[in-house]
Amino acid sequence: MSTRPRRVVFALFPGCEVLDVAGPLQAFHEAAAFGVVYEIVHAATTPQIRTAQGLDFAGLSPLPDVGPDDRVIVPGYTLADTRPPAKLVAWVRRAAAAGAQVCSVCTGTFVLGEAGLLDGRRCTTHWKRVRELQRRFPRATVVGDRLFVQDGPVMSSAGIASGIDMALALLEQDGGPVLASSVARDLVVYMRRDGAHAQDSVYLDFQTHLSPGVHLVQQHLVAHPESSDRLEALARMAGMSERTLTRAFRRATGISVHSYRERLRLARARDLMRNPTMTMDAIASACGYADARQLRRLWAAHRAERASESDDASQAER
Repeated sequence: MSTRPRRVVFALFPGCEVLDVAGPLQAFHEAAAFGVVYEIVHAATTPQIRTAQGLDFAGLSPLPDVGPDDRVIVPGYTLADTRPPAKLVAWVRRAAAAGAQVCSVCTGTFVLGEAGLLDGRRCTTHWKRVRELQRRFPRATVVGDRLFVQDGPVMSSAGIASGIDMALALLEQDGGPVLASSVARDLVVYMRRDGAHAQDSVYLDFQTHLSPGVHLVQQHLVAHPESSDRLEALARMAGMSERTLTRAFRRATGISVHSYRERLRLARARDLMRNPTMTMDAIASACGYADARQLRRLWAAHRAERASESDDASQAER
């Protein structure tokens, strides 16, 4: 069995958009700092191309053979000025047939359409081009007002910056929500999950802020949900007084330190409950609880609270 890092191939071509390449590329590059290493390949039909912004990319690899473990990223381009090479379109078609995951940024979705990958699939593109995409590829289901859309092995994203959102979603698929939120923090961007995904990840939902001290405390609690560190120790970690941390944490996240730790523990417990070899006592211990009885009591209260929130939301929609 191969142990090589997952390969991510950026399929470049003359006239492609720089940020469509640079944004996702930086996200995958940053993942290495958190233990998830990708083999990144910059490939094109020619060794050198000029982007839409006039920046030249040189030393590019030929478009490689790919397989089921590989991921392809196709950037967008200015539709009126650029025509993707037929060789690229044919390669994208072969890549999909070989089982690679094929992803597009912005108008790169039109390349996927020309390769026949949108037939019978849901997809998206830049909001200015949604109608044109539907007109040119009538067998596709084009969705507007979405950051990105995944339909099987094909993933497409909307406007230019949403390529970063798509990349973060892919990182979450590969390494989990902690990896995605960690990379988002390093990039100093908000972790914007797509509207089709449940907004219920404790690892993501309380991290969209720029307080470094609070982030340090959150990182510690995420890594050690079983810890019983007192507020005094967490405050020293953040370089704050206990009172300042309490205020800063609530201002940044909307909840208290205690509530955040409790949510982390219950999220960890939920994950461990999927392991049939672990007893409830073992799960409770791994999550910082005294015993299985305490875990069951808190879990039941959590479920009841979520059910109540769901009922309130349903009534508000009526």
